[in-house]
Amino acid sequence: MQSEQQPVTILGIESSCDDTSAAVVRDTVLLSNVIASQRVHELYGGVVPELASRAHQQNVVPVVSEAIRQAGIQRSDITAIAFTRGPGLPGSLHVGTSFAKGLALALDVPLVDVNHLHGHVLAHFIKETPDTVVPAFPYLCLLISGGNTQIIRVNNPADMQVLGQTIDDAAGEAFDKCAKVMGLPYPGGPVIDKLASEGNAKAFKFAKPHVGGYDYSFSGLKTSFLYTLRDQLRVNPNFVEQNRADLAASLQHTIIEVLMDKFTRAIRDTGIRTIAISGGVSANSGVRQAVADYAQRHRLTAFIPPRRFTTDNAAMIAIAGHFKYLDHQLCDITAAPFQRVTV
Repeated sequence: MQSEQQPVTILGIESSCDDTSAAVVRDTVLLSNVIASQRVHELYGGVVPELASRAHQQNVVPVVSEAIRQAGIQRSDITAIAFTRGPGLPGSLHVGTSFAKGLALALDVPLVDVNHLHGHVLAHFIKETPDTVVPAFPYLCLLISGGNTQIIRVNNPADMQVLGQTIDDAAGEAFDKCAKVMGLPYPGGPVIDKLASEGNAKAFKFAKPHVGGYDYSFSGLKTSFLYTLRDQLRVNPNFVEQNRADLAASLQHTIIEVLMDKFTRAIRDTGIRTIAISGGVSANSGVRQAVADYAQRHRLTAFIPPRRFTTDNAAMIAIAGHFKYLDHQLCDITAAPFQRVTV
């Protein structure tokens, strides 16, 4: 184990879905973060698992090499290798896991397995400069992505409590599925965000779920959106084309209202004064503004991540691995990836 005086340099590898990424973090300061995206899935309106795993196999070596080069380090400087063990697509995870194991054996350094969701939650601790401000514990994090919507109480990097989560679809899935029904390209979330800035958020009303506690549900909203389009298209075949911006704005407004209703309730009930958002949907302009406005009104400290750290990236895996390494939570070389898990 590294002595306290020596710098801890973590190489992170992320391959949970369709982005191959590698990053180097030294004592929580980011030295490099390289991402290779896969454009092929746009042709199919969603990620094709077999194509994703093949692309990871092609990308992982050059991406890792480039991350090390950009960081200005030697392979011998690496203290440990952190990798995404899950959740994610099995084939994609196997590529990253196998490569991390092989490199760790070759360099004779320890392995650290990272829960992908922990990476998103801890992305706020990535320091681009040594004086970057990071959250104080405890803080409440709203994790919003394509596969997960959760409210998490973060007591420390090793202690996270899920207060509420989606009981069916995630917010990101609602964005993408509704965008697909409208004939918009994949991924639909960013397209909805752009269109929403041009539309009337009060033009259409969609059903909002009534779920107890801090849990979420978005399946009913998706159904309501689909039925609205179906009914209107019967009257006007050009309805979607003529109302695309208003539909996007109304959809986004409704999703944000659902997200903020439970999140603000959790903030009030816990009395925690530091809040954060994370995950791919935290890149959404409306979500970011809603959280920032609420924090300002109630004099809370809010952490809204740079957009480059909202989507899947290895910097968040490296920072989560940094904390696990310091806590002596290492991974056995025989560990297998897992497809599903909660925080």
